[in-house]
Amino acid sequence: MTTATDPPVLSVRGLVKLYGDAVVLRGVGFDVRAGQAVVLVGGSGSGKSTLLRCLNLLETVDDGEILLAGEEITDPRVNVDRVRRRIGVVFQSYNLFPHLTVLKNVMLAPVLVHRMPREAARERARALLDRIGLADKLDVYPDRLSGGQQQRLAIVRALATEPSLLLLDEITSALDPELAGEVLDLVGELKREGMPMVLATHEMAFARELADEVLVLDDGAVIERGAPERVFGDPRQARTRRLLAGARQTRGSGR
Repeated sequence: MTTATDPPVLSVRGLVKLYGDAVVLRGVGFDVRAGQAVVLVGGSGSGKSTLLRCLNLLETVDDGEILLAGEEITDPRVNVDRVRRRIGVVFQSYNLFPHLTVLKNVMLAPVLVHRMPREAARERARALLDRIGLADKLDVYPDRLSGGQQQRLAIVRALATEPSLLLLDEITSALDPELAGEVLDLVGELKREGMPMVLATHEMAFARELADEVLVLDDGAVIERGAPERVFGDPRQARTRRLLAGARQTRGSGR
């Protein structure tokens, strides 16, 4: 069981991001420990996606620091590719390779980036695809899958490299409730198995059941944070109350 004394997998301290004169992130900070999920909620333009991109070094930060397993990855001398190999990322657009089969999509990064032997990568990919119900789709191309299947495939592809941390950005935003339920069920399983994660979502019911800590972002700043029962049950900020009043409070059922 994770406790507050366990060293964080991820530490974010005073993160600031600018686009020209526009301040996109304003001193954001939080920790993620093994087996924990930090959930980001907020309206469009609140900074959630930018924050996730900063965590994977897809964006440079202007102030503050990010530590992954105690290593400051915002140090300009850090090997960015090495850091990214330790972090799995899934975006709302699936970003699958359309010219590769389901099996080859999952095998690609382990073989090319992590230098895993091809047969070992194949076996791991088969096991992961069997787990999510795609064992009969190994030789199928992504455009032959449903939206829910494609998003589950994107998650499994991120898991194939055995990351230390998983980042999920509004992964159900393009799915209907039933397909969204399939994807959220998989994320819940991963969290119960101990995968630390940071995710942005508009699925408030899912956030409430999954999160160890909820961060409410508005205009690039964390305006409210705490356990989901407190944030969703007794929000202290008027902006949080307005956000929750207009958000989806239920989620589709899974398979």
